Amino acid sequence: MNQMLVVCVGKLKEKYWTDACAEYVKRLGAYTKVQIVEVAEEKAPEDLSDAEMEKVKEREGQRILAALRADDHVVALAIQGDAWSSEKLATELEQLGVYGGGGRVAFVIGGTLGLADAVLNRAKVRLSFSKMTFPHQMMRVILLEQVYRAFRIMRGHAYHK
Repeated sequence: MNQMLVVCVGKLKEKYWTDACAEYVKRLGAYTKVQIVEVAEEKAPEDLSDAEMEKVKEREGQRILAALRADDHVVALAIQGDAWSSEKLATELEQLGVYGGGGRVAFVIGGTLGLADAVLNRAKVRLSFSKMTFPHQMMRVILLEQVYRAFRIMRGHAYHK
């Protein structure tokens, strides 16, 4: 895999998140080119109705879909997705690198309300890192760390031990 895209709803605000992401993007540079695209987050007060929540997710979803190319292999991070081990992630990324047809792997991280159905339906894989809910800023760091770990596993390095 020579290119990876991470599409995120919202911007990182705290320096510790931006520093952590920058560190893993730098480390990943030895293995792949990483592009991070931040799409605008909708305002979502806590008192939204279910219909209003769906509208928020749809608007964010339109922005996410606009950032994707037709040949992207989309992996949506979703609580209701499949839970993989670090080794399974490494195997899947390696398969995409060998047999993926040259398209990018595009990881998608939703906003506070999750992902629109249109984004989930566009994804080839729905990946869950846990049944727990994480802040999307933290999830970006966790994702980058796990992808870095996967590359280390693929190369037979001891980082994952």
